[in-house]
Amino acid sequence: MQLVSAAENSSLDWRAQFSYIEDIGDGRGYTAGVIGFCSGTGDMLELVEAYTRTKPGNVLAGYLPALRAVNGTPSHSGLDPNFPRDWRTAANDPVFQAAQEAERDRVYFNPSVRDGKNDQVRALGQFAYYDAAVMHGYEGMRQIRNRALARAKPPAQGGDERTWLNAFLDERVIEMKKEEAHSDTSRVDTAQRVFLNNGNFTLNTPLVFAVYGEQFRIG
Repeated sequence: MQLVSAAENSSLDWRAQFSYIEDIGDGRGYTAGVIGFCSGTGDMLELVEAYTRTKPGNVLAGYLPALRAVNGTPSHSGLDPNFPRDWRTAANDPVFQAAQEAERDRVYFNPSVRDGKNDQVRALGQFAYYDAAVMHGYEGMRQIRNRALARAKPPAQGGDERTWLNAFLDERVIEMKKEEAHSDTSRVDTAQRVFLNNGNFTLNTPLVFAVYGEQFRIG
């Protein structure tokens, strides 16, 4: 979570990101919360639906029709001007924080770690899958992995772990460069690739890395 937060929010304090919300201009509408749920990609809608099932009448429940309407678009229609304010209010609610973590794990973390374990990659590889899913969606991560299979094989198929992860990261960089908003590939180049080049497959601390020109240390 600290590694992803460094890249997504320029901070190791990932728990401070429950209240984060802004439009970063990537065509996905509002990006918000602990893992960058987006109003334009459906995961924000699913999050608010889950929160509302647990806590009907919450401060975000009234935005559900608007979130359904803007899904798949960058539009803020029906959300402005008060949605960011109300998101930050909801972020103080432990129920909403728990909903964010549960959706993060359901949609991104658990499937990515499962796939990593199935491919017999260790913590670094599992993190590389997860970080790709955070940025490109879980299906986007699977597409990156499928393209990497043309270059190398994961350990579960008899391949070398370093060779496989280099192939995966090569394909990740290609995918990132397709979008201007993601064209800075330092979260791969000066973080994940550094760990890989150091042979730190288990993400042993201390982890010293840079993202978007900022230096970080964990442990």
